Amino acid sequence: MTETRPNRLLDAIDSPSDLKGRSRADLKQIAVEVRDEVIDVVSVTGGHLGSGLGVVELTVAIHAVFDAPADKLIWDVGHQCYPHKILTERKDRMRTLRQGGGLSGFTKRSESKYDPFGAAHASTSISAGLGFAKARDLQGKDNHVICVIGDGSMSAGMAYEAMNNAGADRSRMIVILNDNDMSIAPPVGAMSHYFSRLVSSRPYRGLRRIAKKVVQPMGLESPARRAEEYLRGFAMGGTLFEEMGFYYIGPVDGHDLDTLLDLLENIKAMQDGPILLHVVTQKGKGYAPAENSADKYHGVSKFSVVTGEQAKGAAGAPAYQKVFGQTLAKLGETDDRICAITAAMPSGTSTDIFGKKFPERHFDVGIAEQHAVTFAAGLAADGMKPFCAIYSTFLQRGYDQVVHDVAIQQLPVRFAIDRAGLVGADGATHAGSFDVGYLGALPGFVCMAPSDEAELARMVLTSLQIDDRPSAFRYPRGEGIGVEIPELLKPLEIGKGRVVREGTAIAILSYGTRLQEALKAAEMLAAQGLSATVADARFAKPLDHDLVERLAKEHEVLVTIEEGARGGFGSFVLEHLANCGGLDRGLKVRVMTLPDIFQDQDTPAAMYDQAGLTARHIASRAIEALGRGDLSAIERLASA
Repeated sequence: MTETRPNRLLDAIDSPSDLKGRSRADLKQIAVEVRDEVIDVVSVTGGHLGSGLGVVELTVAIHAVFDAPADKLIWDVGHQCYPHKILTERKDRMRTLRQGGGLSGFTKRSESKYDPFGAAHASTSISAGLGFAKARDLQGKDNHVICVIGDGSMSAGMAYEAMNNAGADRSRMIVILNDNDMSIAPPVGAMSHYFSRLVSSRPYRGLRRIAKKVVQPMGLESPARRAEEYLRGFAMGGTLFEEMGFYYIGPVDGHDLDTLLDLLENIKAMQDGPILLHVVTQKGKGYAPAENSADKYHGVSKFSVVTGEQAKGAAGAPAYQKVFGQTLAKLGETDDRICAITAAMPSGTSTDIFGKKFPERHFDVGIAEQHAVTFAAGLAADGMKPFCAIYSTFLQRGYDQVVHDVAIQQLPVRFAIDRAGLVGADGATHAGSFDVGYLGALPGFVCMAPSDEAELARMVLTSLQIDDRPSAFRYPRGEGIGVEIPELLKPLEIGKGRVVREGTAIAILSYGTRLQEALKAAEMLAAQGLSATVADARFAKPLDHDLVERLAKEHEVLVTIEEGARGGFGSFVLEHLANCGGLDRGLKVRVMTLPDIFQDQDTPAAMYDQAGLTARHIASRAIEALGRGDLSAIERLASA
């Protein structure tokens, strides 16, 4: 529950309607209290902090002026939506943020009527907003559509595709560009605010219409329009947006609530065409540790509000992405053709480790996965050795380029697929569920998944040596299991798995890091006298046909397990067995994948338990298929 504090105005704000009629002084105090609430909430739950702190005044102003949910407010990405959630009937649930059964860390349609469009991937807001604007017009409605998009999201082509469409269509909608990549510089001052209020005001727009009527018969409309645009562009910037058909206003100080309220009231009264309001904000505003941090506390674990110190877990095995980054950096010392490409996630993917050693060969292309893939293809086509490190869920955005620009041309781009499998607090939008299937469908691709961090290091080297076709290796979020990584790495034999435990009755074939759960399941089965072989597939493509056929021939039951959706590794195994006659002799096969649902956020352990991919689930499926054994004994062992 939200803590009630004496004389706190925020306690009386349950919905945006409670902001109506409030004095400017009250709204400013409410903004202060919203900022304090965000800091307090995220210190308990962890999450995205800096971006939300940067839009507090903007959020208060939008909800004070517009009338959500009738007016549609669409937040791009959703990192900055915590103040919005506090003001939209979710204040008392904020401490459930990113937890099982709690609030999502992003906007979510099923969560609130104030979230008209769900978002967790960047650059979708303007496209969605245009859809809402056209739906409004076609249904004869009169509501406003407001899209808030960050400057980082403007690096993706989709935002410009949408703006081009909206500008040509002259759709009535408002785009607020939240620019937190620059400081509050001289242009964002009294003169800029004066110009912004002027060009958004009714008298200025009336004068503009009169002038247009005067110059039209004289054939001077186009030169006059260009002169006005470039005059405003010179004073305030924004010529690019004007050329795309948007009426540009800004830049303005996104923390000056008086200016924001005046501008939004003016903009609300404007009835024609798309408008772009450029606000400049400071990420982490109002919380010194965030303001002084290099990443402005973009994503944080639980922390001390007083000191800003984030909670640290017990020291353990290195994270998989660190193993990737360190291995790539080591290989880069002896091969100057290795390049690393990432799409705005250098620290998240650990390509920054490579970048610190070889900055000229490290490329952060921004939130532009399509470009990242084709850029890597161009590098590969001219003899370089690119590693394209992108989260599984983000690589989906570049899939056409993977097919057309990489796979068809058989270019040796190496894909390091981070966050494969379930990711915990970020939920369905960030889960890496589908890459096994969508890459395994492509001719010529080599698809790998390590069972531990040492295997990952070997797969980085293996991928480097594949120079005649594309390859990929997927690995999860989080720590490895603590195995030692050899100083001298050896590449894997392409398309060959390994047996890690020999048995007789049951075969468990694992693809990826569920291998440890498979080994635990084998121990549970052994306790009942049921002998199990455990194998590590290593490759989904090319599949180890010899290993699969051997397991099918020598065992009564074959269980496959993977951290991916249906249609992936297990399907490849079944297809091969069907085609080679491996199913003709009564073999019992069970395919274990992620469930056919989008799983909501929770702890990774709880999510994998819900998915049915733990040791007890594996052992139970084997017993059920075998037709003998004690399922209750498995449950007792699992709970012991």
